[in-house]
Amino acid sequence: MMLENIRIILVNTSHTGNIGSAARAMKTMGLSQLVLVDPVQPPDEKSTALAAGANDILANLRIVPTLAEAISDCSLVIGASARSRTLAWPMLDPRQAGQQLADGALNKTVALVFGRERTGLTNEELQQCHYHVNIPANPEYSSLNVAMAVQTLCYEIRMSWLAQQETVVSPADENEYPPQASMELFYTHLEETLRQTQFLHSDHPGHVMMRLRRMFTRLRPDNNELNILRGILTSVQKSSRNS
Repeated sequence: MMLENIRIILVNTSHTGNIGSAARAMKTMGLSQLVLVDPVQPPDEKSTALAAGANDILANLRIVPTLAEAISDCSLVIGASARSRTLAWPMLDPRQAGQQLADGALNKTVALVFGRERTGLTNEELQQCHYHVNIPANPEYSSLNVAMAVQTLCYEIRMSWLAQQETVVSPADENEYPPQASMELFYTHLEETLRQTQFLHSDHPGHVMMRLRRMFTRLRPDNNELNILRGILTSVQKSSRNS
């Protein structure tokens, strides 16, 4: 059941063959949940040919228009990034990512996100992820296609899953983390409150909000903590209106 809670997401894939190759990579590691975000073309005969027997994954995949929709019910989202970004985000290596996803999938849906073949994920898309993962390939020739990256990271997930079979994890000991949709509502609430108190300038909210998003992503509040934060924001808004 844990492997069924792990969602592989491909964003704006341009080559249909890569969809089939990714499905094949997933199936070899026991994963089955594939979501496409705004693909340039839907899966076709080339996808089926390169899936090489993983046609059931292609038959059951979902296509959605935005990454936000694809991860709305996910309590953990990790985005694959091949390049450093201006604003550093919590970074994992493949083994750490596999462990985080395996642990998070014990009783919640989690996601591993891959970007476009040529340009990867945008900064805005990466900011929707809790962590980034980078495959430390040969710096002199680090050319990994999407399916290779999917295979590498799905292997690490499977290795962590196999290790889990030897341990007993009590669900009562697991933190209950909110789905990403709840975090997005919190960020909207936070920005509204900061605008209301004039902490944010209406013309330039982006940089401050990006840093706040990074901070809360790093802290990763659970459901109870998020409810407390939302309550604080509501209290501040009421006080500001009454002053």
